[in-house]
Amino acid sequence: MSIDPITLSVIQSGLQQVCDEMDLSFSRAAFSPVIAEANDRSDGIYSAEDGSLIAQGAGGLPVFVGTMQYSTRTLIEMISSGTVAAPKPGDIYIVNDPYLGGTHLMDVRFAKPFYRDGEIYCWLSNTGHWPDTGGAVPGGFSASATSVEQEGLRLPPVRLFKEGVLDTEIYSIICSNIRVSEQRIGDVKAQAAALLVGQERLNRILDRYGDDVVSEAIAELRRRASGQMRANIALIPDGTYTSTAYVDSDGVVNEPLEIKLAVTARDGELTFDFSGSSEPCMGPMNSVLATTLSSVYLAMRHIFPDVPISAGAFEPLNVKTPEGTFLDAHYPRPVSGCAAEVSQRIAEAVFAALVEALPDRVTAAPAGSSGNFALGGHDPERDRNFVMYQISGGGYGGNSDHDGLANGCSTIGISKAPPVEIMEQQFPVLYHRYALREGSGGAGKQRGGFGLDYEIELLRGHATASFVMDHGRFGPQGALGGEDGMPNSVVVWQGGKAIVPEHLSKAQDIPLKPGDRVRVGTPGGGGYGDPTERDPKLIAEDVRLGRYSAAQAAELFGVSSAELPSD
Repeated sequence: MSIDPITLSVIQSGLQQVCDEMDLSFSRAAFSPVIAEANDRSDGIYSAEDGSLIAQGAGGLPVFVGTMQYSTRTLIEMISSGTVAAPKPGDIYIVNDPYLGGTHLMDVRFAKPFYRDGEIYCWLSNTGHWPDTGGAVPGGFSASATSVEQEGLRLPPVRLFKEGVLDTEIYSIICSNIRVSEQRIGDVKAQAAALLVGQERLNRILDRYGDDVVSEAIAELRRRASGQMRANIALIPDGTYTSTAYVDSDGVVNEPLEIKLAVTARDGELTFDFSGSSEPCMGPMNSVLATTLSSVYLAMRHIFPDVPISAGAFEPLNVKTPEGTFLDAHYPRPVSGCAAEVSQRIAEAVFAALVEALPDRVTAAPAGSSGNFALGGHDPERDRNFVMYQISGGGYGGNSDHDGLANGCSTIGISKAPPVEIMEQQFPVLYHRYALREGSGGAGKQRGGFGLDYEIELLRGHATASFVMDHGRFGPQGALGGEDGMPNSVVVWQGGKAIVPEHLSKAQDIPLKPGDRVRVGTPGGGGYGDPTERDPKLIAEDVRLGRYSAAQAAELFGVSSAELPSD
């Protein structure tokens, strides 16, 4: 069957719209600010045969592009083998096991079989970041964890909804193992409702065009995505390109971890080899294979954003399994830092390897940290416990055309920091500062964007603070002669005394009393090109706006105030 281009385009947009509406429904109905305000979630459609990605919402986290594909594939395989109960119409599975194609325990995935004429036509799946899944510390980001059990409750695939009805026994087990469990029902129902929205919208498309036509369109879109990615890869001269990126530490052993990458371009395909990277680590900065693969995919999406989101786009990307390294974690290695931090170091390694081959398409390194900050405690005024989870942006790297974006979202997603007003309403905190971290971008012909500078005070009750961040030891890499961006900074004031965590960007269970504060400065992006080649007018504009002092500008860009234009 051949399909005409107009129908193909309409169906492609329709499938995208289905996922976008699932995303919107999920965020609008969720209770947790990290989902409702920060949009730390994603929805997609996956094939019935092997879980391959068909479509994903434009507003979903790109890092979930690969992980939901692999978790859905694993679920299908486990059902086929009899390891997991076979589905019935109305069933919804829940799973957060990172070793089954996931990320970390806080990313909870729902999967629903979509039926047509009594047969599974495809799967609808989504992921939402729950603010807590139990474990040693509120929020799940245990910087000192040495096994996954210390990070929270690990769920294999089980049917949380059976023929459309919530299994209260399974739900009660989940709630008995997590903090502030009374709030989870709002997120659970929002996550399930999003899949029902997707089911309704997808049925409309199939009713309009017919199952066979839509199936052919899906197959054609996959073929075209593969061909488009191959055409883009052909722009890279055949050869091998190398890079190294660093993780500050694993949170337990205070030594950096290396990500060594060799990218080989040949015959319209890319092969990614991470052998030579550091061995599995004791702390939570291990990455499961699905996250490692997804990190490569999202990096290539940054470089070639015109390629449609489809499993076909991944076909020319061959990632060798990095056996024996911390990028291929197995049970019981802790992994809470893999999705939000290690994934971004992997993407940074891809950028650093390919920037010389594609200087007009690849940027210097972005901030590359989600700035995971969790605060858990008791609010006596409301007589309730709370878990607050804060993510934050940072500077993007400069590129051939312009300076890096300031306070952009993380490399792995479009999630944004929840509004300060919402956080102050929900939790017993006061933000004393929330501003750009001016001067934090790396110097270059095109400088890096600026990070974020914020400060939070605990107003009442008691709490403990935990961080799993990165780029505290090494700033984001500059490219083609550009300077590195400013590293991450964390300072905790306890009783007026300033404390810098031993691991700089990682710590857990720091006790806070009313009046204690935490101040975070997120990384600036790397600079692009020789700083001495920067347009003096742009330097003057930065000085005029207070982004750099005249002395800083002279040091960073090799100019004096007399050389700067007056207007």
